[in-house]
Amino acid sequence: ARGLADAALMRLTDLVLCFPPIILALAIAAALGIGTTNTIIAMLVVWWPKFARLARALALVQRSQEYVEAAVVLGLKPARILGRHIVPNAIGPLVVLVTLDIGNAIITFAGLSFLGLGVVPPTAEWGAMVAEGRELVEQWWVATFPGLAILTIVLGFNFLGDGVRDWLDPKARSR
Repeated sequence: ARGLADAALMRLTDLVLCFPPIILALAIAAALGIGTTNTIIAMLVVWWPKFARLARALALVQRSQEYVEAAVVLGLKPARILGRHIVPNAIGPLVVLVTLDIGNAIITFAGLSFLGLGVVPPTAEWGAMVAEGRELVEQWWVATFPGLAILTIVLGFNFLGDGVRDWLDPKARSR
């Protein structure tokens, strides 16, 4: 994991991580054009570096563990070591990051749709609904309820992420 490809991938993650996610997603979505597929591509470009960096760090930590070294000495194939020892012990923090980051992704997607770079009408999307409702001052509910839906789902995923983190952390379970 410490070769030329690793170094290049980590420099690419550094490059993507140096920009604020919403600004980078906005620039990519604007360059690609309006549409659900383009918005998803923009979000994938913005959100993958965190997961790549965490997965790499976890793999390097697991690789230095004694049980992995013992598996290497026993002559197990790298794919078996990866599948039986490294991935099962590294998956927990990645699951926690996914559940905590879903809320950020929802807010980014809604923000892009609010700015007109998300889904194409007449597809319903909460950010677009909030954008349409901001002009209807007399009908306050048109913007309020989609905003509350965004708030509710983001809070729900954040609580889920906290719960998964606490469930996977043996120190937190013993308290």
